[in-house]
Amino acid sequence: MPTREPERQLAEFIAKFTPEMGKLIRATRAKMRAFIPQALELVYDNYNFFVIGYGPNEKAGDAVFSLAAQAKGISLCFLQGAKLPDPHKLLRGSGNVVRNIRLESAAMLDDPKVRQLMETALKRAKSPIPVDGGHRLIIKSVSAKQRPRRSSIAKNKP
Repeated sequence: MPTREPERQLAEFIAKFTPEMGKLIRATRAKMRAFIPQALELVYDNYNFFVIGYGPNEKAGDAVFSLAAQAKGISLCFLQGAKLPDPHKLLRGSGNVVRNIRLESAAMLDDPKVRQLMETALKRAKSPIPVDGGHRLIIKSVSAKQRPRRSSIAKNKP
């Protein structure tokens, strides 16, 4: 079966990272797809970050979560997270809208405390993700100029 075009593009974006980061990005994406299989995935290969957003439609402002990757790591962003209750103090950030959790492994997405935050974020979403929606992968933007996706240390490895 031939690879669909957006999936091929996504693989090319991930290939810009070190093999270790690529593996982490693919594993966290798989966990997110399993958690909300009906969400649309919105991909942005921007200057600072490679981002996969998860939402009910193609509007970035309605997305509930995103995975934001750079050479140094990946974070799960709660795009409507500033008012999210965080009893375990897991969320980072101080802006008016977004909060995030740094992911050291994809298994962190299975942590009951993280999962509770994710469930709460879905319940409070300004535009809910429909339970009967269909998944689509949509490449939203690709920046011509980008920060390196591999750290300078990784570039010097044989």
